Amino acid sequence: MAEGGSGLPATPYEEALDALSSLITKRRRADKNNNGDCFELLHDYLMMLELDEQISQMKVIHVAGTKGKGSTCVFTESILRHCGFRTGLFTSPHLIDVRERFRLDGIDICEEKFLAYFWWCYDRLKERTNDDVPMPTYFRFLALLAFKIFAAEQVDVAILEVGLGGKFDATNVVRAPIVCGISSLGYDHMEILGNTLGEIAGEKAGIFKQGVPAFTVPQPDEAMRVLEEKASRLDVRLQVAAPMDADLLNGPKLGLEGEHQYLNAGLAIALSFTWLQRTGHLHISYHDQTNSLPEQFIKGLTMINLQGRAQIVPDRDIDMERPGDLVFYLDGAHSPESMEACGRWFSLAIREPDRKQQILNYRSKDNSGSAPESVEGLHKERSSDSTQILLFNCMSVRDPQLLLPHLMQTCASHGVYFKKALFVPNTSVYYKVGSHASPPTDSQVDLSWQFTLQRVWESLMQTDKGGEAHNTDAFVEEVKDDEEMSLRICEHSTVFPSLQLAIKWLRDSVQQNQAARFQVLVTGSLHLVGDVLRLVKK
Repeated sequence: MAEGGSGLPATPYEEALDALSSLITKRRRADKNNNGDCFELLHDYLMMLELDEQISQMKVIHVAGTKGKGSTCVFTESILRHCGFRTGLFTSPHLIDVRERFRLDGIDICEEKFLAYFWWCYDRLKERTNDDVPMPTYFRFLALLAFKIFAAEQVDVAILEVGLGGKFDATNVVRAPIVCGISSLGYDHMEILGNTLGEIAGEKAGIFKQGVPAFTVPQPDEAMRVLEEKASRLDVRLQVAAPMDADLLNGPKLGLEGEHQYLNAGLAIALSFTWLQRTGHLHISYHDQTNSLPEQFIKGLTMINLQGRAQIVPDRDIDMERPGDLVFYLDGAHSPESMEACGRWFSLAIREPDRKQQILNYRSKDNSGSAPESVEGLHKERSSDSTQILLFNCMSVRDPQLLLPHLMQTCASHGVYFKKALFVPNTSVYYKVGSHASPPTDSQVDLSWQFTLQRVWESLMQTDKGGEAHNTDAFVEEVKDDEEMSLRICEHSTVFPSLQLAIKWLRDSVQQNQAARFQVLVTGSLHLVGDVLRLVKK
């Protein structure tokens, strides 16, 4: 039996995660040099798993986009579940546990079912693949696993979020979805999808199918022209779903925070109405319901949660007599546009908190089922009495010269300024799945990318103060903490060799200073958000 990270025998679940980890490669998904890693192989995998016929009968809603596709899928799933249908939802990435990617009736698949379906697929593929048709790569296997789960569980509707792009994404093996959606488009994964909005839109529109209706949201002109052109070629009726009017909810708030969520909710409403209509469950069109919403839709839009998107989590490690002194605001924004949305949400959340809604949101994610005491005092003090801290990392393929200015300027326009920025490497390891995977030790971590992020931030801070950007190395101080870990401190920021040390510094600072109240925005990477959730919610 294999051993887990602690040296103890691996559990059956850890053994499955080890097998899954073996499918992770260094190759990029949808690499144009290899036709999306030979997209046609997916049909071979479906035949091996005897899923081809079952997928053809699945009533699928397929959603692509740069921003908001995950939120749109979650809204859509919740709406149709509250309409009484058995739902399957496949999303990515996961934050803490890979089972988050597979939801049945709004709940992550249980470990027992996951293991049964995982080994059913893995063992058959191991038996039937060869040199010409090798084992599928990581994301492809997960998509195939989702199809197996949804077919075996006989869901009424399968909502599929595209992993990357659209045309060559593993989810695009579905030949005849009921309806397709394209959420907001922007610049992301440009090294794969293209350098212009038109090129990116063309890749996303790859999910359009002959004669299948599609919806999108208001898009930049360049992107909209490409979407319309692709739709016209395939006789797709492409409609623009307007942002949802908050008055349609008759009082309650959307289950997901942020003004941008009304855009995603509008798209979800259109997709849900069209699915109901095309499957024979509704005899009115989407446009007939623009002035009111059925009660099931309202419940679906308001009674949901999505980890890592506009999520507020108080630190459980802080003395319960001082609740709210260390609060994490988590949002996995990682594009320039989503950085702006994140900045707006954070600025409003720390200044005009709706405490009751935040308690309800947090309770829904708390295993105990009741709101922890620390939430009660979450906003006992206004943000003017608190210090705003940025905890940041992003993938090296993204441009911090685009991300950080958008965040800083958006927050500044709302009167919010960060006292300190903390840059850390991700705890997650990209070659292994599961919490038992041991991250590299601090002495092994390459911090060159974090130093780059720090230089960008320091330059922005100097420019923001009216001075000229100059060499930030002049401000650098290398120090050792109590555990002999090297820290790189600049005037407005610090690079920590691990996330654990950054969290420890925050906790120690609050514990040692009775007046300290930190509001920490965690953003730039969903991987970082997941790492923080693992540490804070233990």
